[in-house]
Amino acid sequence: MREAYIYDAVRTPRGRGKPDGALYEVPPIQLVVQLLHALRERNNLDTNLVEDIILGCLTQINEQASDIAKLAGQTAGYPVNVPGVTLDRFCASGLESVNMAAAYVMSGQIDLIIAGGVESMSRARLGANGGSWYTEPAVAYPGHYIPQGVAADLIATLYGYSRKDVDEYAVLSHQRAAAAQRAGKYNKSIVPVKDVNGFTILDHDELVRPETTVEGLAKLKPAFEAVGKAGFDKVALQRYPELDEIHHVHHAGNSSGLADGAALVMIGSAQIAEKTGLKPRAKIRSFAVVGSEPTIMLTGPVPSSRKALERAGLSVENIDLFEVNEAFAAVVLYYMQEMNIPIEKVNVNGGAIALGHPIGATGAMTLGKLLDELEERNLQLGLCTLCVGGGMGITTIIERV
Repeated sequence: MREAYIYDAVRTPRGRGKPDGALYEVPPIQLVVQLLHALRERNNLDTNLVEDIILGCLTQINEQASDIAKLAGQTAGYPVNVPGVTLDRFCASGLESVNMAAAYVMSGQIDLIIAGGVESMSRARLGANGGSWYTEPAVAYPGHYIPQGVAADLIATLYGYSRKDVDEYAVLSHQRAAAAQRAGKYNKSIVPVKDVNGFTILDHDELVRPETTVEGLAKLKPAFEAVGKAGFDKVALQRYPELDEIHHVHHAGNSSGLADGAALVMIGSAQIAEKTGLKPRAKIRSFAVVGSEPTIMLTGPVPSSRKALERAGLSVENIDLFEVNEAFAAVVLYYMQEMNIPIEKVNVNGGAIALGHPIGATGAMTLGKLLDELEERNLQLGLCTLCVGGGMGITTIIERV
């Protein structure tokens, strides 16, 4: 089996995923188009060599429908022979695209491919695409499905994470993200978004709040208590009868923020380097995706990480840095506890609580952030993982070259 290498990784800044966000005026396809232009320019890329474009996108309606990956390639001026496909694995969509691209390269079917994701949450409202999970009791009942926020509160209740615990982690995320912004650590990958006249609309992640404090977060009401009390707590307790009640500790301040953004990762074989002179930055050592218990839903990063580590012949101790998507604070606390990882190795430049979570793009964004920091610190091995709606987990392990 061949090796799959990462040759470049770019992303837009994350904009606030609401109508008052800086990227609200930008159609999602244009976010991808500007990144495709950047990959071509940064790498002096002969786009005739690109054999496919794979994008993750959760809410595939309206402007994000009709296979946005193929349309973005055409709009960016890539040759008509470059195909495109858009996929949905919920929050894992961006990383799933990277893993699928790597599998194409490893299998010898493709030599150069672009993967990533896009989500404009200000223009395509979360949940607007519907689905039987939300509308069909016959689908929801067997899995004891509950809203993700209630699932996060269930994790906190089961594992004893207090409101103070999750708020303190959220503050740390903002502090780390703010420090990374000040130090310019995101600049290597960020491509500023411009309007049709070439003026910059946004050149930095818009959601970071360095002034966040535990005292300030303590004033926020739990976001999922009402929906839990309306009936979903009872559903969770049917699955976990050892609990007497669900303690609702998550709110907007310790959960991932709605965001707009896109990210692309250019992946290829060793042969493409010989042909073009491109220099690989990292190779993809292994990846894994698993199903997990659907009620609690958000614990999948642990078994998917263990599976990816086993496939790579590595142990937790071999990994220099971890990126664990901060869908909710309790998800990261649980991961560190179960995997026995010190907080000094996890999300060292902040995560989605501070930066935002443009769902289809987050996995690819996070992988690029991990690679940048491995290079910054002259480290070798990194692991990127996300929890996934419906009860799944996804993990990718990379090694600098």
